[in-house]
Amino acid sequence: MTASQETPSQQTRTDAQFISMISAVRDYAIYLLSPQGHVVTWNAGAQRIKGYETDEIVGQHFSRFYTEEDRVAGVPERALQTALAEGKFESEGWRLRRDGERFWAHVVIDALCDNAGNPIGFAKITRDITEQRRARESQVRENEAVLAARTAEYRHLLRLFEQAPGFVCFFRGPEHVYELQNEAHHRLAEYKDILNKPVRQALPELEGQGFFELLDQVFNTGVPYVGRALPLMVKPPQGGEAEQRYIDFVYQPIFDDANQVVGVFSQGSDVTEQVRAQREIEHKQVELEAQVLARTQALEHTTRALELARALQVDKSHLLQLFEQAPGFICVLRGPEHVFELANSAYRNLIGERDLIGKTVEQALPEVVAQGFIALLDQVYASGQPFVGSEMALGIRQPGGETATRYLDFVYQPITDATGKVTGIFVQGSDVTVRKLAQDELRHYQSNLEALVQERTRALEVTQSALQRSQKLEAVGKLTGGVAHDFNNILQIIGGNLQLLHSHVTGNHLAVKRVDTAFDAVGRGAKLASQLLAFARRQPLQPVVTSLARVVNSMDDMLQRALGETIQVETVFAGGLWNTLVDPNQLENVVLNLVINARDAMPEGGKLTIELGNAMLDDEYVSGEGDIEPGQYVMLAVSDTGFGMSREVLERACDPFFTTKPEGAGSGLGLSMAYGFVKQSGGHFKIYSEVGHGTTIRMYFPRSHEPIAETPAAASQAVVGGSETVLVVEDDAAVQATVVALLADLGYQVLKANDADSALGILKSGLAIDLLFTDVVMPGRLSSPELSRQAKLLHPNIAVLFTSGYTQNAIVHGGRLDPGVELISKPYRREQLARKIRHLLANREQEMLARQTPVQPSNVAAHVECSAPNIQGMRRRVLVVEDNANLREMACELIRVLGYDALSAASAEEALAVPAHDFDMLFSDISLPGMDGVALARRARLDNPDLKVVFATGYGAAMDTSPALPYIILPKPYTLRRLEEAIGQAFQLPLA
Repeated sequence: MTASQETPSQQTRTDAQFISMISAVRDYAIYLLSPQGHVVTWNAGAQRIKGYETDEIVGQHFSRFYTEEDRVAGVPERALQTALAEGKFESEGWRLRRDGERFWAHVVIDALCDNAGNPIGFAKITRDITEQRRARESQVRENEAVLAARTAEYRHLLRLFEQAPGFVCFFRGPEHVYELQNEAHHRLAEYKDILNKPVRQALPELEGQGFFELLDQVFNTGVPYVGRALPLMVKPPQGGEAEQRYIDFVYQPIFDDANQVVGVFSQGSDVTEQVRAQREIEHKQVELEAQVLARTQALEHTTRALELARALQVDKSHLLQLFEQAPGFICVLRGPEHVFELANSAYRNLIGERDLIGKTVEQALPEVVAQGFIALLDQVYASGQPFVGSEMALGIRQPGGETATRYLDFVYQPITDATGKVTGIFVQGSDVTVRKLAQDELRHYQSNLEALVQERTRALEVTQSALQRSQKLEAVGKLTGGVAHDFNNILQIIGGNLQLLHSHVTGNHLAVKRVDTAFDAVGRGAKLASQLLAFARRQPLQPVVTSLARVVNSMDDMLQRALGETIQVETVFAGGLWNTLVDPNQLENVVLNLVINARDAMPEGGKLTIELGNAMLDDEYVSGEGDIEPGQYVMLAVSDTGFGMSREVLERACDPFFTTKPEGAGSGLGLSMAYGFVKQSGGHFKIYSEVGHGTTIRMYFPRSHEPIAETPAAASQAVVGGSETVLVVEDDAAVQATVVALLADLGYQVLKANDADSALGILKSGLAIDLLFTDVVMPGRLSSPELSRQAKLLHPNIAVLFTSGYTQNAIVHGGRLDPGVELISKPYRREQLARKIRHLLANREQEMLARQTPVQPSNVAAHVECSAPNIQGMRRRVLVVEDNANLREMACELIRVLGYDALSAASAEEALAVPAHDFDMLFSDISLPGMDGVALARRARLDNPDLKVVFATGYGAAMDTSPALPYIILPKPYTLRRLEEAIGQAFQLPLA
């Protein structure tokens, strides 16, 4: 029964219950009024708050709760009128209890109407909030007391500010309006009326002297400016001849809470007399000192950069912020005992973080007692005369107990009260240790000044020469990268057409031979392009953690064949050799190129030494190199006893195409390729050579703390095509035609586009496309990575394969392919392209199958019963190795459905960490990121000869493995039934 279906008796009971609940409320006065304002009902809260019993208030007019002044003003009547007009009246005010006591009330009156909208009375709720009002008033009084205390503190600081011995002022805003100045600044400005005026209006005579521009610079950049002995032309307010003065000053930007510059704080002193005296002394040294002065000023400017103190609390006054951020050290000493009352950040930095406030100078700085400073303070306090100290030595005790000497310029300025009585001392100054030491050094080395300048000039020339050489190599690198891109496109056209032609000349021995010869030339061209990219540091490296000793040892036979019998080979490997992150295939090419260079340098025979060791490149070593970080490295050195290099040859040894070999005997890319590879790998390359004594080339690769990753072994699979649709995006018409022909020859349906914009139109057309095959370097506004991203939005199941002869930075960063990117480099063979596309499409179909064909629970029991026989009561265990996370999870789920226990690993290295006797079958993809699946199976069967093996692959069913490795091939994509059959067949295989 719904609420609308309740009987009259049920509705009556509900209303009675509601009224009973309202009557029991004690925290609020809740009652009804008649249309004329007479009390109709009265609850417990109303009785408690207002003091009336029900029988004595019902029927009375509600205006008796209001004060006399409110009733005279007609407040009760306006409240009812407002409630009728607006539906609700709400206010706060004084109300009366029965005994006449006033209380502060929050009142809400709601107009009540019948179903026809006619007013039938009012509902009124009153709450006693007297205590809340008293609490608010108490808070207001507390805030006023805090404000008064801060005002007193401000006035105290203002007095200190006014009596500072140096000139101090503050400019507000971008127009630099004078907001504050002390007596010293007022005196410097000839007592002109400048407050609340922009500086250009207040002191127009400064125009052309550079001060306005410096203020603009500090305000706009937020960087402080320190001026030393800058000239200042001062013109008296009553007219007359201008006088030149000299000032030391600081323009310090002041920041608000949002870290925005709001003004500039200026502090300094008039040093005219000191400048004139200094010029007298240095009159005879002007010409020599000019060069050193510029360097000394630059050094002072750098070393005097001050760190502003920790920000004060938000509620500190504006003046206190200026005081704390002052660049010079400041403190205030109170009374004849010289008690620390205040110290800014610069002062605390000078003497070290000590507990100062409330202590005397003798207590806080006992080491200065015997240095005469306290006697000076006593003299200033007693006489009321300031003391100015210049370059005075001060011994400061350091945290470790030793004493450091600092040289200070400072002023002891007496502070007086309103009657002129000295009450304390204002201390202000600067640490001039750097300047003092620089001047001492200047005097010490004056006799050798010209030699010093010449030495620095020579160092600058060496640096500029190195910079020009670096810029030249970078320019050549960019050029060679572009050449390699076009060259690889040409090689792709030639190689692709040769492969297409090969099937048409089968049976013609001479034609086949010529095609094979041409294709070998394509391979040599591809190697040359690879060397160009290596020099340009733009080859897409695929580094893995490896041992250099393992790489070099694997090259023994290759190196011996390259060197011949007249050259003796010696390898020297240090113990405990570290691992490094490097592309092992590219490293082999580098070592082979260096060995061949060494062989050519020893035509009559000699000795080749390959050395491996750990190395620590410290700060001192790398400081002279400029392109390497200090740290731990693995060093690979190749040394020969050949001709050696002259200084001129050594300087150009790594230049591309530079060679000392006869024409046609070398490309001049061997050393430049090795240099580029080492730099791209984050390492360091160094050549040591002497004519007649041979050459040593040292390569340093950064140490890796990761475990070694096995180098994948290449497995040859049959070339398999397909019927899927491939969209080819290539701007070179000849390359495009060749690729389209290769894919069509493999059986694929091929669509083509000349640029990324055209390809996007095809993708949006609604045609079913299985794979996007695009060049990386494309013309037009849309890049290839962005085309790939939009393609996956339009076709979530599409596979993407990039190709390029020059990757630039589109999909390669830090010299490595971006995660998840699939790339086939130009020029590529027909077999490489076919296997790569087949692998991507197979993985794509497997992911789609995992999402679209869930296993029905009703089939689980049957599969468990028929497919997974137990061994001595234990379920058989299968280790699934797959680098694609979605495929790995899907395979594990299906294997568990078949009744087996499933373990998983994302790589061969992770799988080898699982003890081989912990699983009965290895279920692995062949193409894995490190060690491939075949090598993994062989390693695992060494520990468990009874291990069964199933390979799941997208490359087809053909594979070259030794008879010692029984296995079952399961082509991707596979169904649950085919998976069940493959696992069953594998468990039936005989032992090897």
